[in-house]
Amino acid sequence: MHPAVPLLPLLRLLQLASPALPVGAYTYSQGLEWAVESGVVAREADAAAWIGDLLEWSVARFEAPLLASQLAAWACGEDGEVARLNDDFLASRETAELRAETLQMGWSLVRLLTELDAFAALPGWRARLLALDTPCFPTAWSAAAAAWQVPADQALAAYLWAWAENQVMAALKAVPLGQSAGQRLLAMLGERIPALVGQALELPEARWSNYTPGLAIASSRHETQYTRLFRS
Repeated sequence: MHPAVPLLPLLRLLQLASPALPVGAYTYSQGLEWAVESGVVAREADAAAWIGDLLEWSVARFEAPLLASQLAAWACGEDGEVARLNDDFLASRETAELRAETLQMGWSLVRLLTELDAFAALPGWRARLLALDTPCFPTAWSAAAAAWQVPADQALAAYLWAWAENQVMAALKAVPLGQSAGQRLLAMLGERIPALVGQALELPEARWSNYTPGLAIASSRHETQYTRLFRS
């Protein structure tokens, strides 16, 4: 017999990373739709390069280490640090579209968590989350992961996976690509995530960076794109 392993944190993490989480992530493409419209992303290899570069040079180098720091701050009761990191993330959103996305998804997740007994019934967590004025999505997500005692490496891996999965689904609709292409993309991206998690957990704040001007341009141009499948 194997020793008992606590499975509940893993199951809670699967719930957080599920496409069924009702926060509207599927309605956003984060500039990918404009990249398709402009011809930058026209085939599977282009989608792999676009999504892979954003994963490595933006999400894993800024959002992931920030999320890791928020997990630690929530767990230690350092709510002031949580708020500071939340403000930093909001300030890092380079376009109105990206800012609106994280605030809408953050609001939706806060509303869900505060009505979900699995979170709201845990002593103190509901009040701590509601004390934030403008919670971004990573802030609300990290609150749930910390409250449910999800290990930091697993939380970051699931967060990066959920982001990559959403981008791949956007590519399937916008390029468009077939389901097999989507699975090839996810397999490729998944191979990169463990190393990126390790990097994010060790990266000091002075080296965090989301310098991806191509994303900022794509997102800003998507805001006025004539026809759109995804929200702006």
